[in-house]
Amino acid sequence: MRIQDLKIALVGPLPPPSGGMANQTWQLATLLKQEGVNVELVPVNAPYQPRFVGHIKGLRAVFRLLPYLFHLWHAAGRVDLFHIMANSGWSWHLFAAPAVWIAKLRGKAVLVNYRGGEADEFFTRAFAWVQPTLRQVNIIIVPSGFLERIFANRDFITRIVPNIVNLSRFIPNDSRTRNLSAPHIVVARNLEPLYDNTTALKAFRIVRVAIPGACLTIAGSGPERAKLEAMAKELGVADAVVFAGQIDNEHMPVLYREADIALNPSLADNMPISILEALASGVPVVSTDVGGIPFLVENGKTALLVPPRDPEQMAEAVLRVLRDESLRERMVKNGLDHAHRFAWESVRGELFLAYKMALNGAALAVTLDGK
Repeated sequence: MRIQDLKIALVGPLPPPSGGMANQTWQLATLLKQEGVNVELVPVNAPYQPRFVGHIKGLRAVFRLLPYLFHLWHAAGRVDLFHIMANSGWSWHLFAAPAVWIAKLRGKAVLVNYRGGEADEFFTRAFAWVQPTLRQVNIIIVPSGFLERIFANRDFITRIVPNIVNLSRFIPNDSRTRNLSAPHIVVARNLEPLYDNTTALKAFRIVRVAIPGACLTIAGSGPERAKLEAMAKELGVADAVVFAGQIDNEHMPVLYREADIALNPSLADNMPISILEALASGVPVVSTDVGGIPFLVENGKTALLVPPRDPEQMAEAVLRVLRDESLRERMVKNGLDHAHRFAWESVRGELFLAYKMALNGAALAVTLDGK
């Protein structure tokens, strides 16, 4: 089958709100359509109908799940392949697993695109429930060697198809004159405990003692905003910290074009697109060394990696980048080179091969079943 004749149901979250997985789903749909692929989007976070239901816990789950299942069933009658963006926890049980089973009931090929830094913990807790569904899948793709290893430890073979960065939008700002006596530090993670913005704030306080003109922008939304704003006041840095709220992917390049360092303080992670976007923008990265991040970047070459929950080492790494011109220049160059590995032109071949393998596997299964 020619790629232009392929009909795909792309199942996953869509903006708003913006987020790594939602942005990747939307970007992938756009790129596939540009290749001539017939893509039917099946959002797992479609708006509630009627809208007021979204404020009623319990009831809202039913009002979202039933239309979702209905959409899956009918989409399966129109497509050749399900591409399912999957994550850990309840997202797997409520959205990914039903999509797999409906696709298989209707005889369609299934590709699961699994992502999420908490996969190992989730599998340890719930693999007895996850495994039967995974055995129905024709092919599993993951964005990093980190997840490849987690699946291999449970006897599942995966293929690596990296996340995609739009290098036409995330580009270095060569016209900006950097003022490293007043550096702009950016954190682009949601305000949730998993992303540990508290450590970022504590590290920033240390940086600001050394460089009083430093400023910090935290771009994200979440339940910890009030707590973090209060902490910024307690630490005496509130006047230098901007809580920018959720910035959609369309406007993220603007933020990076005005940044001197990108900081990633997360406690668990897989392959954060925010790091790739910073690298593509020519912004040095300081990150925790958790989960899949050491598979994504190399310490001392494409980023500086520090232990989680360690504001002192985080601040020290930031100051190293700001004070060492040769280190910063090497990191920027290496980061730009590395980012090209995640351009669509570099990823598309691997993705299309995975589609072919999924379709061939589904056809083989039908033959073996004698149908």
